[in-house]
Amino acid sequence: MTDEAKLENLRREIAACRICRDAPAKGPEHRLPHEPRPVAVISSSARILIAGQAPGLRVHESGLPFDDASGDRLRSWLGVDRASFYDRKRFAIVPMGFCFPGYDDKGADLPPRRECAPFWRQRVMSVMPQIELVLVIGQYAQAWHMAGEGRGNMTETVRAWRDSLLSGRLPEVLPLPHPSWRNSGWLKRNSWFEHELLPYLQERVKVLLS
Repeated sequence: MTDEAKLENLRREIAACRICRDAPAKGPEHRLPHEPRPVAVISSSARILIAGQAPGLRVHESGLPFDDASGDRLRSWLGVDRASFYDRKRFAIVPMGFCFPGYDDKGADLPPRRECAPFWRQRVMSVMPQIELVLVIGQYAQAWHMAGEGRGNMTETVRAWRDSLLSGRLPEVLPLPHPSWRNSGWLKRNSWFEHELLPYLQERVKVLLS
């Protein structure tokens, strides 16, 4: 079986996945609000992987990752338009949880489902050996992809982005905050993110897309 055939088989398996729906009930957080609709873009040629947390409701409805205001902000951080962002030859987009997990009592998105990453993550990474840069968005992606290199909280982990790049890890891993509107205050308090990290990010993306 060719590498492309293996990747296509994995796409079909992911689309058919229902492990979080069928998991034994352990409380309200284990009841999905909708039928699962896995959202993931895997690629045989993309050199950049966007590793997010889990789809929101709008993404669940459209089937397009980051098809919301968070995606608009993320695309502005990357310096790319929608056409480039959704070109699977350029970007792979694989969240830690493939399906919308629902909301908590305060109306915030629940964390990615616990069943998803242990079952799928290593398989997904193994079919994309060409990835050179992983953008890890939020604490769940950072915990998995940085494997103990985090700094205790999201702010300090992102602040130490240069250390992450110098660690020798391949592919390179660059931590980012979530581009949610809920983080607008964080962005104002941490102006170094816009003035120091984003210029590097945009230049690196430009090189990898060229």
